[in-house]
Amino acid sequence: MESINRTAIELVDEALDFAGELDVVGYELDNGATVVDFGVDAAGGVEAGLLLAEIQTAGLANLRTRMGELAGAPRQYVELSTDHPAVALLCSQKAGWELTTEGGFEGLGSGPARALVGRETEFERVGYYDSSEFATLTIESTTLPDEEVAEQVAELAEVDAEGVFLPTFATGSTAGSVTTAARAAELAVFRLLEVGYEPTDVLHASGAAPLAPSTRDETEAMGRTNDALAYGGEVHLQVARDDDRFDEIVSTASEEYGTPFVEVFEDADWDFYDVPESVFAPAQVTVDVVDGPVYTVGETNEELLAESFGYR
Repeated sequence: MESINRTAIELVDEALDFAGELDVVGYELDNGATVVDFGVDAAGGVEAGLLLAEIQTAGLANLRTRMGELAGAPRQYVELSTDHPAVALLCSQKAGWELTTEGGFEGLGSGPARALVGRETEFERVGYYDSSEFATLTIESTTLPDEEVAEQVAELAEVDAEGVFLPTFATGSTAGSVTTAARAAELAVFRLLEVGYEPTDVLHASGAAPLAPSTRDETEAMGRTNDALAYGGEVHLQVARDDDRFDEIVSTASEEYGTPFVEVFEDADWDFYDVPESVFAPAQVTVDVVDGPVYTVGETNEELLAESFGYR
């Protein structure tokens, strides 16, 4: 497989080439690193969010929106499909890089730069590590990254600062809502890994979730976007072998099911990493076993989701 950081750069270049149409803003830091604002100060939009999700999956997934219904009303949904779930979702899209600097910057990183570092257990389980002169890390933050952030990424990824690209967005931005809705399949595959299933035995993954309403209240945004997955996320997986733990990969298996995410977050003292991992799961999953049975586990909950979204 070609370097996922190299394929992601082509998508970053697309964002820069069509920045005006996408309502994103790109600029170069003093150390040569490139920041692309998808939804901090820039407006961004749904199309920008879809391209951002493509960057996060290094071009190994197809993204689109469709119209659906929620509580009897029209609602936009985000769909993702990939034939490379282990690499695209676990080794790239997963938000597994916590960024903090002495200057006070805080953010959550996802994207192919993680595969240049490869310290998370996913990489050992999948057996994939990347090598490239480029490093693309998408950052979820209310603050745009500076030279200190870029230097930290460059050092860990072992690239020059000029080769660092940092697409950045706020959780509550439109692009942020799109990229979170695109994570339904990733959550299902990650939950399988957590219960001991081999991620390379997942042959195909597709997922969909409703687009949460945008808000500049980041706490409310965190609640809405995660509730969109836990109560509205739907996933289809094709897998190579049967297992008796598929019912553990959906949100209904969590003790916190039914509690709005914002309350779960509050109970964790607003520390994302102290939230129980079982909370991060899609609502419903269908698993097709090759030459085997088909399972459907979990269920969507429109009532809880409509309440989270503020439907009146």
